Amino acid sequence: MLTETGNHGPVIIPIVKTPDAGTTMSSPTVRKLSVGAAAEGQRIDNFLLRELRGLPKTRLYRLLRKGEIRVNGGRVKPVYRLKAGDELRLPPLHGLAGKASVSVPPKVLERLRACIIHEDDDLLVLDKPSGLAVHGGSGLAFGVIEALRVLRPEDRQLELVHRLDRETSGCLLVARRRSHLRELHALIRDGGLEKRYLALVAGRLPRGATPVEAELDVDHRQGGERTVRVVHEGKAARSVFRRLRTFDDWSLADVTIDTGRTHQIRVHASHIGHPLAGDSRYGDESANGRLRKAGLNRLFLHASALTFTDAKGRERRFEAPLPVDLAAVVDTLSGDKQ
Repeated sequence: MLTETGNHGPVIIPIVKTPDAGTTMSSPTVRKLSVGAAAEGQRIDNFLLRELRGLPKTRLYRLLRKGEIRVNGGRVKPVYRLKAGDELRLPPLHGLAGKASVSVPPKVLERLRACIIHEDDDLLVLDKPSGLAVHGGSGLAFGVIEALRVLRPEDRQLELVHRLDRETSGCLLVARRRSHLRELHALIRDGGLEKRYLALVAGRLPRGATPVEAELDVDHRQGGERTVRVVHEGKAARSVFRRLRTFDDWSLADVTIDTGRTHQIRVHASHIGHPLAGDSRYGDESANGRLRKAGLNRLFLHASALTFTDAKGRERRFEAPLPVDLAAVVDTLSGDKQ
């Protein structure tokens, strides 16, 4: 049974010390932090400047240069990009201000509580709604993980196992123990976590599987926003689209990914000439406009299932049905050819 903390007004608690949103209170001793999935890909200097509020840049760079801040026991430069599972060693830091508490509206907490589709000693599995980011930052006061820590203050080690884009709905894993987080990260690195998505794409996909192997530049910036693009010598990425149903101008597809790059499915779909419905960044605005008349007001991408074998040899499979708003769009489309 899940419990909610607080019944009137926003629920406010101090941020729990975690790898992705750590406390920044003064520390007289050496601290070690394990980097979670939400921080993967961030530069270490930017990450620490945000997490260690009040630490001057000059002091941070001096600590890095002298090797007083270490990653996995070794020295790194300020441009080093963090990886999930990295262990950071921080020297004693005095006089830093504590990070502000997180305030989450009760409606968001209630919505999040209703999204939990599975819970055991190791995991929480959520059917994440579209429009809710998985973590705070970039102008967002909170995301799923911060709100969960408010909702479940007794769970002191909650961490995202992987990420979903803000607009993407569906299955999201949250580890309740650091040991299980490490196990799942190792599983992901070894390709042992199968991720399946449902996507509506423009045009008619061919029968059978349509594999896409196109390297991605995940650090490209355009107009101040992160925009991923296909480039040679980018990061390897592989997606497989399988047509489930066809309509006059659209295909409903099952998509599996062998890698988990930022915006991977969206960019790969656009790359093969079948952009995702409702995609305002990589999609077809004219086609999106036609679907808005059918009731589509967001990206049509849903994480429908996650499958893996855990450390105890158990086959784990979690599924999230197509949300009502997306199912209604499918129902309105004409020319179903299946």
